[in-house]
Amino acid sequence: MITLNKYNFSAGPAILPEAVLQTAQAEMLDYNGIGSSVMTMSHRSDAFISILYHAEQDLRQLLHIPDNYKILFMQGGASAQFNMVVMNLANGFKRVDSVVSGNWSRIAHSQMGKLSNAQIHLAAHGGDLYNYTDVPAPENWDVDPNSAFVHYCINETVHGLQYRNIPKPDGMPPIVCDMSSEILSRPINVADFGVIYAGAQKNIGPSGATIVIIREDLLERCSDRIPDIWNYQSHISRQGMYNTPATYPIYISGLVFRWLQAHGGVEQMQALNTMKAETLYSAIDSSNGFYINHVKQQARSHMNVIFHTPEKELDKMFVQQANAHGLCALQGYKSIGGMRASIYNAMPIQGVEALVNFMREFQRRYG
Repeated sequence: MITLNKYNFSAGPAILPEAVLQTAQAEMLDYNGIGSSVMTMSHRSDAFISILYHAEQDLRQLLHIPDNYKILFMQGGASAQFNMVVMNLANGFKRVDSVVSGNWSRIAHSQMGKLSNAQIHLAAHGGDLYNYTDVPAPENWDVDPNSAFVHYCINETVHGLQYRNIPKPDGMPPIVCDMSSEILSRPINVADFGVIYAGAQKNIGPSGATIVIIREDLLERCSDRIPDIWNYQSHISRQGMYNTPATYPIYISGLVFRWLQAHGGVEQMQALNTMKAETLYSAIDSSNGFYINHVKQQARSHMNVIFHTPEKELDKMFVQQANAHGLCALQGYKSIGGMRASIYNAMPIQGVEALVNFMREFQRRYG
């Protein structure tokens, strides 16, 4: 059995629990004694239908998803949902409200109007292309209760921002949330949302699957004029089998769900993630300005911690030397620079402690 001795801080595709990878390794050639790999089994076989069913049920249990919500494992990444939510939910509506708090909600805002007659109304804006340091407070969102929905991103992977206090639905149209980089990291009340979607490759599994959780009554908005491949109702009607689903990513996601259950569920993940984030932010804040994070305290992400040194050349050296010490994928997003440590559920506290120790040694040498 191979044991990993490096820590992967990639924002996505991201770290997976080592136990999950070991299970996948053991089952690669022969899943559950059926004589074939999950990669090569029919998506309509009893074996895969069981995998899909249990993945859905385990996710439902972990997030306490109410019975009046449907779950889909789709493809196209979270980016496909920027358009799909409008195509499916904005029929007959004049307006969609959109909150921009960072890179991904900005891209969503720019895409949502391309296949809809609804006005995509900018309900709130938290900064500019390269400088987002706070999230727009929900009480300041300019939303119309009669809009088709209001869309926001709960955790901005690029800019290291997170809605620590989750917006409530009072006085809001249905809330549509991109939860890609924080789903399953802390308890949420699913009933506060109309739609939750999340690309798997950050906090669930490998790239290729996208989770969509949708309140059942909203499916009534799905028009027959929407091509079936983009129609939520069509996928629901066929039990997620309208076309071939991303079978192997769903299988791995299911293993992650079981790993989460075995490790105390979402509630325990929240406690561990808070500890990891506080450990890393404390190292940044106690560095006397050698490491810098401009995000407002109340909006600091517990999933993606961004920071930089006073000099770009030092940032480059930091990433290179960290990688040589087994601390991988710490380079910041291409338009932001600096460093970004993604500390998702599968990142153990030992990885964060190793990073903090390296940060202190790097500062001692170059500070």
